[in-house]
Amino acid sequence: MNPSFMRVTSRFLIASMLLGLPLQSAHAGLVATERAAMSAQSQPDRERIRAFLDREDVRHEMLTRGVDGEAAKARVDALTDGEVQKVAGRLDQMPAGGDVVGVLLFIFLVLLVTDILGFTKVFPFTRTIK
Repeated sequence: MNPSFMRVTSRFLIASMLLGLPLQSAHAGLVATERAAMSAQSQPDRERIRAFLDREDVRHEMLTRGVDGEAAKARVDALTDGEVQKVAGRLDQMPAGGDVVGVLLFIFLVLLVTDILGFTKVFPFTRTIK
């Protein structure tokens, strides 16, 4: 290694430690049983939403609105357990063969909000608030 590089690097590290520059550190913690159980319970709901997105009429409606089906599935995987339960609850409330557009609009809005918040980047027309 170049001695001048090591000298500069060591000086930077010493200065950052003395000045207290924010450094990333990892924190471990215990996972509560309720949280682990909720995560296990949300998996069937995720599968139901993915099956809903696989339907031909839903795929067609999403394409007419400019949403890629695979991107929507990736977004479903990125949803929190609470958001998955909300979306699955909306699917349960729909009448059989009912308002597909309403559910698609709801899914689109959830995906749009998570895109704006910067959790994912699916839609090219959004900018994150970070």
